[in-house]
Amino acid sequence: MSEEDLPRTVIGVSSDHTSTFELAEHSHRRGQLLYAAKGVVTVSTPQGAWVAPPERGVWIPGGVPHSIKTAGAVQFRCVLIEPAAITAFGPACRVIRVSLLLRQLLVESADIPARYDERGRDGLVMRLLVAEVNAAQTIPIAVPFPRNGALATRCRAFLKHPDISETIDMWAEAMSMDRRRFTRLFRRETGMSFMEWKRQACLSWALPRLAEGDPITTIALDLGYGNTAGFSAMFRRALGSAPSTHRTELA
Repeated sequence: MSEEDLPRTVIGVSSDHTSTFELAEHSHRRGQLLYAAKGVVTVSTPQGAWVAPPERGVWIPGGVPHSIKTAGAVQFRCVLIEPAAITAFGPACRVIRVSLLLRQLLVESADIPARYDERGRDGLVMRLLVAEVNAAQTIPIAVPFPRNGALATRCRAFLKHPDISETIDMWAEAMSMDRRRFTRLFRRETGMSFMEWKRQACLSWALPRLAEGDPITTIALDLGYGNTAGFSAMFRRALGSAPSTHRTELA
């Protein structure tokens, strides 16, 4: 019997990696809460990309193909949950806030045996964990990909080399559209305005570099900001904290 088929609602999984780690596309029958107690993790699916720094986790619904990439050393504390137990989320991936209580429950779940006593203390821990996941706040760190082929290609290319200075008019011209038609298409395909999506793409690209210890000034300039002030302001609006709080200092 595979781990996923064990007769338990929740199964804890943990692993530590001392350097950048990548896992090729795969899927789980169960939903997965992927939490990195240390480091930054990026989850990519055919529908988009989700990035979680510490104190955030990525919820991946059951059956969704996804690949995983980390920035630097990472400590995974994750759980696989039967789909019927999570009622608060829809069918798409999302980044959630990991409260202090949920974090401790995730850490604790890693030491709970797979065949734990559901009526005992371990079962209580796991039931509380499910309740905390269902109550978790969604954090808008997402870069959805459109279905439109030409637009999807351009979005994927931008995510590899984002530039905050690129404009709606530049994209509309490149796709041989007028501005109004392009903006309507973009929102319909991604659920976001172009400006919102562009900021999310820049943020998702910046977080792994911060975790790897890259200088904030270098990241800001690489993103097309004239100085760190504009980058820091965007970062604070999105995450409520300064870029420096997410940076790993190099030895």
